Amino acid sequence: MNIKGPNLYAEMQSMAVQARAVGTELKLKNTAEVNPSQTDFSQLLTQALGNVNNLAQETGQLRNALEMGDPNVSLAQVMIASQKSSLAFEATVQVRNKLVESYKEIMSMPV
Repeated sequence: MNIKGPNLYAEMQSMAVQARAVGTELKLKNTAEVNPSQTDFSQLLTQALGNVNNLAQETGQLRNALEMGDPNVSLAQVMIASQKSSLAFEATVQVRNKLVESYKEIMSMPV
């Protein structure tokens, strides 16, 4: 599978805009918390992983429906869902890699 750089970048920008919007809503709701950024980040990460999981499950369901001969599901729908799922997973892996890299960098800083 070949992922085009501009498409991945555009998808990541779209996710960042969505995350900022969700983050703003969460900040307004959680103003009484001691450390709202920690909660916001964990909720955003949980939502992102849930979204990736939902896309993968939807792709699996469409693929099974196509294999069973469902006339309401086309090959194009399955391929598009598969690409969406793959792109979301790859973006999540990249975010994870950046988090691990940042963690290692912070841990190697002298105190």
